[in-house]
Amino acid sequence: MTTINLNLACIEAIDITPAKLVIDKILEQLASNSDDPAISEPQLQFEILYPRELGDPRELSEIPEVRLWFVRLDALYPWLPYILDWRSGELTRYAAMLVPHQFSSTDGIVFNPEALELFVMHKVFSISLWLKQRGIFNTAKLQQMTQSLGYEIDREFFNLL
Repeated sequence: MTTINLNLACIEAIDITPAKLVIDKILEQLASNSDDPAISEPQLQFEILYPRELGDPRELSEIPEVRLWFVRLDALYPWLPYILDWRSGELTRYAAMLVPHQFSSTDGIVFNPEALELFVMHKVFSISLWLKQRGIFNTAKLQQMTQSLGYEIDREFFNLL
């Protein structure tokens, strides 16, 4: 497991260098060994060190500066969710940075349904293209990823891509 550490300076400057260094290293490893299990196993998580004033009730995904940092990262690496440790909730947290949502005391995070559907489909298109560029045509993990966000995508759909 690899952790990308973000601090206040990176977030305020919208500096994605800490993530870029880690992700580019992973890409180099993947390029040198296409059978590497890293592409099928989760390996990234974020440690976000963003100080808040005492009593600030906002979650990190409700802070505009933090969300903007993730928007910039996602623009450069739209396939990134595929290599996140999404089984431990990292994908949901990543999605929360990019998809409008609210927090409920009974249900936890509640995404805007239409926005989440667009996010999921954008990721399906981006990730399936990225996988094909690497000669990987197995969509099982991508299907599992979408299921973790509440979407069941038929295997036949991937034949259209």
